Amino acid sequence: MKKIAFYLTVIGTMVLSFFPLYWLFISSLKPKSELFSIPPKWFTWNPTLDHYVGAFTLQPLGQYYKNSLVVAVITLIICLIFGCMIAYAVARLKFKGKSAVLMLVLATSMFPPMTMVLPIFTGLRDVGLLNSYLGLGLTHSAFSLPMVVWLLSALFKEVPNELEEAALIDGYNRFQAFIRIFLPLAAPAMATASILVFVNSWNEFLFSFTLMSEAGKRTLPVGIMMFPGEYDFPWSTISAAIVVSVVPLVLVILIFQKRVVQGLTNGAVKG
Repeated sequence: MKKIAFYLTVIGTMVLSFFPLYWLFISSLKPKSELFSIPPKWFTWNPTLDHYVGAFTLQPLGQYYKNSLVVAVITLIICLIFGCMIAYAVARLKFKGKSAVLMLVLATSMFPPMTMVLPIFTGLRDVGLLNSYLGLGLTHSAFSLPMVVWLLSALFKEVPNELEEAALIDGYNRFQAFIRIFLPLAAPAMATASILVFVNSWNEFLFSFTLMSEAGKRTLPVGIMMFPGEYDFPWSTISAAIVVSVVPLVLVILIFQKRVVQGLTNGAVKG
């Protein structure tokens, strides 16, 4: 009975988790005559790709795709470069003001994003970075960097001192030891951080909507919001656009899956 209860719980959880995605996918394939049928049809025998074609013709979805990808890649590069260096400094170096540096990094996550819109908007406007990929990438990085620093600093603290001392004795300086010793060991954690940073940037709406007012600079979440018309709400087309927007996230997770699993299992077996 315990096994039956366990499997029923797992199946129920999976159904509740994946049913909205299934319904979204089916809605993107249904013809308009079946979309609002009563009772609802859980499957369609007449699938159509017209809604996917409409998603790319009603709005420049391809351009939105490019914008989101560029911003997410910029955010990922900034977070990994600066996150690794800050995490190493916080975890391995002794210097005055280390606690202040850590608190400064964490300060950005202490305030709701809504309260930061105006100062970030005025700051980017003053330096000429409004409606720019770099400006939005820097903004996304500011909110993702604390998570990267905490994740990597915890790993760097666990690296034995003997490894670093051996590298220094062999003639490496600290930067070379950081590049050749610590970064390879941090690869699984960096893969996990990369997924989280990419997903957060790809799905972010508030700053993307506020800082990218030009139509040609909109990201996917903002562009999909523009699909409804004044007298029409194309549910099927919006469903198709959302399904298409999920594809890069699935690819990123599949690419980094091996590293993530390796990071989760590191230390589980001592040899």
